[in-house]
Amino acid sequence: MKISDRGWKRTWLLTGLLFVATQVAWAGGGGGGGLPWETPLNRVAQSMTGPVALSISLIALMVAGGTLVFGGELSEFARRSCVAVLAIAFLVLGAGFMTTLFGVGGALVL
Repeated sequence: MKISDRGWKRTWLLTGLLFVATQVAWAGGGGGGGLPWETPLNRVAQSMTGPVALSISLIALMVAGGTLVFGGELSEFARRSCVAVLAIAFLVLGAGFMTTLFGVGGALVL
């Protein structure tokens, strides 16, 4: 299959644009002022790994687990709701446990 001269020009143009776009994308990752929504999101993340959230997730874990084990026959909606509560409780409890155990909250990106 033979590529015409016009095809080669398009290929080199697209390759050049990709390199330029990559440099622009990396340039935006530097320090400086944060985006306006970073501060509220950091507060939410800190609240989700605090002692109150850990206590609530531990209680929710016990209640939802007990409901699934000793609840008898549950409707499909109730069973799915309990599983969703269990999943959220595991996520919050796991994040707090890892923070307590290793002193690092969330992923550490270098």
